[in-house]
Amino acid sequence: MPESNMLLQMEHITKRFTGSVALSDTSIHVERGEVHALIGQNGAGKSTLIKVLTGVYSHDEGSIFFDGQNRTFQSTKEAQRQGISTIYQEINLVPYRSVAENIFLGRQLFRWGLLDWRKMNTEASALLERLHISIDVTKPLNTYSTATQQMVAIARAISFKSKLVIMDEPTSSLNDDEVATLFGVIRQLKADGVATIFVSHRLDELYAICDGITILRDGKTIDERPINTISKLELVAKMLGKDLGIVQKSGQTSFDASRHHVEQKELLAAEGLREGVRLRNASVKVHAGEIVGLAGLLGSGRSEVARAIFGADAIMGGKISIDGKEAHFRGPEDAIRAGLGFCSEDRKVDGIIPDLSVRENLTLAALPTLTRSGIVDRKKQDQIVDRFIERLGIKTAGPDQKIRELSGGNQQKVLLARWMCLNPRLLLLDEPTRGIDVGAKGEIQKLIEELAESGMGVLLISSELEEIIEGSDHVVILRDGTTVAELSRADISQDAILTAMAHGEADSGTGEAS
Repeated sequence: MPESNMLLQMEHITKRFTGSVALSDTSIHVERGEVHALIGQNGAGKSTLIKVLTGVYSHDEGSIFFDGQNRTFQSTKEAQRQGISTIYQEINLVPYRSVAENIFLGRQLFRWGLLDWRKMNTEASALLERLHISIDVTKPLNTYSTATQQMVAIARAISFKSKLVIMDEPTSSLNDDEVATLFGVIRQLKADGVATIFVSHRLDELYAICDGITILRDGKTIDERPINTISKLELVAKMLGKDLGIVQKSGQTSFDASRHHVEQKELLAAEGLREGVRLRNASVKVHAGEIVGLAGLLGSGRSEVARAIFGADAIMGGKISIDGKEAHFRGPEDAIRAGLGFCSEDRKVDGIIPDLSVRENLTLAALPTLTRSGIVDRKKQDQIVDRFIERLGIKTAGPDQKIRELSGGNQQKVLLARWMCLNPRLLLLDEPTRGIDVGAKGEIQKLIEELAESGMGVLLISSELEEIIEGSDHVVILRDGTTVAELSRADISQDAILTAMAHGEADSGTGEAS
């Protein structure tokens, strides 16, 4: 039975998809007027839990009590009518329509059969004034900053007379002043008795604004408690599934760092990289024959560093040097010519081209060297493809098989081969073993080590601490887009990395804070 002061109780929720269990016996409890944090790494189940609550998905087991009633919403519109509004990370409003039109989108006000613009503009202005935002509501939404657009989305949520507002990464594109404004709004909602579920990866923000916290991992509720009863370090450990009291190096990967021979030659020096709010002051260096681990929680700026180095994203400040000379990459093609390769985090979105063959995917980056007068030299292409299929043990029915038909591990091998056939000097690997089976993971880890032993520099981004600890010669830790600590091989440990993730500096005596 629901408790009297409890607005939301989701109890023992299970959600299955074909071939996987997204949520397993998951629970969350939110009191009236509470600001409640919902956190977890990628794939922990946060988005699925929200979609179950708001009627996007039905749940297979468990119960949902909202505002004292046992509920199962059939759609987001039904959830909205009952008082639940969701504000997504990507603002899903209409940029070329006015602020007032966006607030009343789908439920416009009429008078004598005509749109009552005066009333909509007046009510929109009043809603925003309640949030201490004073703007011209007749202007198009896209004439205002991202922060103001977020406030408009909140005003729209309030206009539904919401009892619960869900904010999914609302600060991801806001600067510090804009975050402060948003927090003022959340506190105002709290004073008015409106509860908030706050999804964020920024620990400082969680402790600044939230009352309670629910931690998810692998689709399960790991812990739920008042946020002031859990330290940042313990929170990080629970998110990652680590034991605070034990520093383990138990050989859980196929890396063998004792074989590494790091050369003195510096291949890469990225210093003070800045890009909007995602990168604030990030620095990393990689030497020939060195594997540098780039660690940090989701949203710390790991992928953004790799993309900036590779020229995929423009930087606003800082500098990148290759072989001691400052480089100005206008795009990935410049980085490729300089000897860089990049396997992105999401191979399905940014890596493979699913309907092309293994041959076409593998040689994609090498096409300029295989083409003459617009015609691909098929003989050279086949030689490269056959060589790397054999060398990496890619399991395929043949070079003409569509890559989407391969397993995740074999798709990842094709992407690695795409760069290896160019003989790069520096390889940027973003989550190279995510989502693949244990056997393929071990093969790829051994391959990464072999590449480093051959003199290649490797920047390794991984959410798995075992990979970072056992595979790296040097570790750089990021937090909120800033390099906060660096650890040499002798100082790399679980505790040192977790401490830097949580507090912004390594344990005293275990590493050098930067």
